[in-house]
Amino acid sequence: MKENKKALKHYLEFSTYTYPGLYQDKLINDLPDSIREIGLLVRKNFIHRSTLAEGNTGTNADLRFGDITKIPWWRQPEDGVLVTAAAMLAELYRRDGRGFVADREPQDKLVLTCRFVAIMVASILKSKGIPTRVRSGNASYFDMDELGNVSTDHWINQYWSEQENRWVTIDVDGSLSLSGNFDPYDIPDGKFDFPADAWLGIRAGKLDPQRFYNAGGVKGAIVVCWALFYDFHSLMNDEIIYNHGSMYGDPKKFENLTPTELTRIDYLAQLMQESDKNFDKLLDIWESEKDLRLLVGSLL
Repeated sequence: MKENKKALKHYLEFSTYTYPGLYQDKLINDLPDSIREIGLLVRKNFIHRSTLAEGNTGTNADLRFGDITKIPWWRQPEDGVLVTAAAMLAELYRRDGRGFVADREPQDKLVLTCRFVAIMVASILKSKGIPTRVRSGNASYFDMDELGNVSTDHWINQYWSEQENRWVTIDVDGSLSLSGNFDPYDIPDGKFDFPADAWLGIRAGKLDPQRFYNAGGVKGAIVVCWALFYDFHSLMNDEIIYNHGSMYGDPKKFENLTPTELTRIDYLAQLMQESDKNFDKLLDIWESEKDLRLLVGSLL
């Protein structure tokens, strides 16, 4: 893969969401340099909302995420509260002053989902001088037999390996609960459904839109549309929260997209398929195309 120095410099920069604030020195000095060790530490300090709901059953029957019965009954998901790395870090240290530790008590862990794990991973790796980006899309490698053959919405990371001259795709949030036989710290091509590929596949009639599932219970092309704009913003270092999105993802708007609007979304997806090669074009869209950048959602 040809190195794009402008893009790599971009992915070293912090966003509003990935900036660690006053905790940057702790991330640099207190955490290991091994990405695999960093990932395990991060995962050991977070509880997914589905794990909290299921308790000591399913993937947590062996207590790999800790004894959920120790978490207070009133603890609820914190996605709407701890939206930035700085906020997450402050709360981690408030609950246990040691910070990232493998033996954090379950009641002191953060109850956050995949987007937040990806934000934290990006914050740590950027702090250590590794170009890193958050990616949004869908994953089919979780055990969701009750829903059939689905690819569920998910957020992961990619970091640039200078030694291998390539982006390495990693899934820290899913690393302890994969149903597939592959390394979550070097995910092979084709395992993760990047939304640009999925969108264009659906548009070409090559993919069944009903295969794509959102944790809110929605299936179909709109799920991929949501992920496409999450991913576009993430590629631009703007890792937006779930309840913000493009106007094109509004259900009423989506049902009535015009041929011109669909063509514009197709073009964005085509650029995103080779985002480093097309970085300048994506940046130009980011800086000039209001309808492809501005968000709708609560408080906007």
